[in-house]
Amino acid sequence: MTDPHTLAPLMDKVYAAAQPGIVFSPPVESSGYTIITATEVWSGGGFGMGSGQSLDGREAGGGAGGGGGSRSRPVAAITIGPEGVKVEPIVDVTQIALAGIAAWGAILVTLFRIAKKAR
Repeated sequence: MTDPHTLAPLMDKVYAAAQPGIVFSPPVESSGYTIITATEVWSGGGFGMGSGQSLDGREAGGGAGGGGGSRSRPVAAITIGPEGVKVEPIVDVTQIALAGIAAWGAILVTLFRIAKKAR
């Protein structure tokens, strides 16, 4: 059985990831402007267990496991200045390019399968 005290540091990390400071950066002020970045945060986790059976009078099987992860990326810059408040998106060109490559790959695979069936 797992000692509940070993889970405390993990729960502290999960709680820390849910704080507002993770999503919005501390304001940076310069030359009459204040800039705050907004971040998108994902996290997830899972846990699994196994079971066993008796084979010829012997116990067999078992197991347990778990895992998790998180990811974050900046999505907008909030600028506060003499002209007012502006929210400008931060575009991740690499992610857009990878999505485009994946989409074209799926299109090519589909066209190849259609052509193969037509033969």
